Amino acid sequence: EVQLVESGGGLVQAGGSLRLSCAASGFTFDDYAIGWFRQAPGKEREGVSCISCFDGTKGSTYYADSLKGRFTISSDNAKNTVYLQMNSLKPEDTAVYYCAEVSADVSAWYGGPLLNRHEYLYWGQGTQVTVSS
Repeated sequence: EVQLVESGGGLVQAGGSLRLSCAASGFTFDDYAIGWFRQAPGKEREGVSCISCFDGTKGSTYYADSLKGRFTISSDNAKNTVYLQMNSLKPEDTAVYYCAEVSADVSAWYGGPLLNRHEYLYWGQGTQVTVSS
């Protein structure tokens, strides 16, 4: 069965760092794009970053404009794991962070960076990130 499990969240002070992990199982990792999303209380779930998600190109990365330079997405294919390194955290980064999976075929068809939550099929349960001021 397809399963995505996030970990690594916690409470940090502004300016601190966290590394989130998304462990995937139940599918061929190389055939999918993985995205990171977040949802703050009372707000829509928004895209953060994705890997292998730009026109279906394997290893490609994409970031929400506001997060470029602070967040870095990476993967360890041998471990079927995607990471999100978050630096210089701000209180507005406080949210539940989710990873999600979509077929690489959909990424190729989309014609651009696939960071639209409505296109992703499988989701993890999320991990809480809280940044204090």
